[in-house]
Amino acid sequence: MSDDTALPRASQPTGACLFDGQPAVHLRSPAGAQATVLLHGAHVVSWIPALGEEQLYLSPTSALGGTAAVRGGVPVIFPQFNQQGPLPKHGFARNRAWALQEATVRGEHAFAVLRLDADEATRAIWPHGFALEMTVSVDARRLEMELAVINTGDSTIDFQAALHTYLRCGDVGRAQLEGLQGINYQDAVLDQPRQQWVDVVTIAQELDRIYWEAPRELLLREAGRKVRIIASQFEDTVVWNPGPEKCASLPDMPDEDWPQMLCVEAAQIGNPVRLSPGEEWAGMQTLVVED
Repeated sequence: MSDDTALPRASQPTGACLFDGQPAVHLRSPAGAQATVLLHGAHVVSWIPALGEEQLYLSPTSALGGTAAVRGGVPVIFPQFNQQGPLPKHGFARNRAWALQEATVRGEHAFAVLRLDADEATRAIWPHGFALEMTVSVDARRLEMELAVINTGDSTIDFQAALHTYLRCGDVGRAQLEGLQGINYQDAVLDQPRQQWVDVVTIAQELDRIYWEAPRELLLREAGRKVRIIASQFEDTVVWNPGPEKCASLPDMPDEDWPQMLCVEAAQIGNPVRLSPGEEWAGMQTLVVED
């Protein structure tokens, strides 16, 4: 993916920009950490810690023009997870144009706030009033993503939500995800409930699991790199990799790219959120690069 801004990425300031020709906002913290967020879907497509390398996987064959969901980065899932309801897969938030409310630097952080409000198109498939706010913040070694949901209508709403985070890996077969020992999960590949008996999740083939009421902190470890994954107010965690066979069937991801990513998603699936008119809910996922 190219970056069609006038300045090279290393010196680009915080503010509106183009990413592969698409409207976006670029964040740069005083320490030099960077993130880029598309206005389409409030989709984080890049995160580079200070003096570090890209931490998110973004498929080089994914379309960014708004005609389809972006494969990679951090899609926003709302108000339905996957196909667990009558709406399009993963809902509609990831395929809508969001409005940039603010982009600034404050202290050690650079952050942006994007907003999506209900309109005729959303009401046609989900007849409720709502507002979503996605706040993305970077400091030297940390990326914070907070999704807030406000019920702006006159009736109760129920929804699922997730931050579908694609973490970049050098070789997912050598990576280890730690912290899920003893947690019950639904295995979508085997179509059965199971329990995680060992502390380390490893990936050798397709893996698609929803861990129910997962720990708030997990650790992704591979040679020369550790990423701590922290969830707040999201009860569940999704872990997904397509494996070689499933990846070969995906039209928007190269066949050979499946070892380069692992999705670890903060999610609210098993217990949908219920909001009365005027109420608000917010969930956050924080990623921290450690030595």
